[in-house]
Amino acid sequence: MNGSVRKAVVPMAGLGTRHFPASHAVKKELFPVVGPDGIARALFHYHLLELTAAGIEQICIIVQPGDDKVIAEYLAGPDEAYLKRLAKYPALAAEAKQMRQFLERVSFAVQHEQEGYGHAVYQTKAFAAGEMVLLCLGDHLFRGKPVSPARELADTAGISGGRSVSAVNRIGPGELKGFGTIAGQRRDDNERLIDVSLIIEKPAVDVARRELRVDRLGDDEFLGWFGMHLLAPSIYDVLEQMIRDNVRDNGEFQLTRAQEIQRQREGYLAIEMTPQQRRFDFGVPDDFLASLVEFRKEG
Repeated sequence: MNGSVRKAVVPMAGLGTRHFPASHAVKKELFPVVGPDGIARALFHYHLLELTAAGIEQICIIVQPGDDKVIAEYLAGPDEAYLKRLAKYPALAAEAKQMRQFLERVSFAVQHEQEGYGHAVYQTKAFAAGEMVLLCLGDHLFRGKPVSPARELADTAGISGGRSVSAVNRIGPGELKGFGTIAGQRRDDNERLIDVSLIIEKPAVDVARRELRVDRLGDDEFLGWFGMHLLAPSIYDVLEQMIRDNVRDNGEFQLTRAQEIQRQREGYLAIEMTPQQRRFDFGVPDDFLASLVEFRKEG
């Protein structure tokens, strides 16, 4: 257990437009993914495994209206007749038992309108209740050795001084259009830990080359969001103000803007993930297909 961070948030309120028409039949976070152990689970199920292994005690899933029932039914598992069928498959019977235990840790926050990622996160303010929360993208999965990304990020709470910390990894110019990207200075005592001096969402290449530099990177290397953030509770104050003042980017309330405002007010940290700490993107069909194969491999 990490000893500091007890709560995590997993957004699952998106419409899954890029996976249509499959996402019209079932939410993309419920698509089947086979793990290294050969068991087929819903995509979001792996977040519960990862987060509880990292010491997280409570998990809030952000959903569209009505989807909480679908997810709760999944975690409740099969009826007694089906459980009897699973008896000859001990690993699967144990899985059903664990799913019911997960249900005890899970709560839901409903996003009634599609108003952006920041708006979705704001719906978990009551759940956070003034504590730091670990936020991870619902349509990405994560794996790492010797330390998982979730555990390492949660553990930074002990050295962050109460500030938010985002996991980042190295990206090239062609990837900038997909990620929030930072500038900053590495710490002398821990070169993977970075004091962030600027955050820009999906910057243009010329802007990134001019403004988003981090020391000890190549000329055309940048640090972009890995898909996991440890958020200080003040993020909810920033989001609340943005929503009240109708501060939008491309028509939506963006989390990255809130993170930059939070940085300006109180500072912000990032930690660079190692090559052994990987992100698997299931957000679009081709990436989903590639990630299925890679995620199945032994880590």
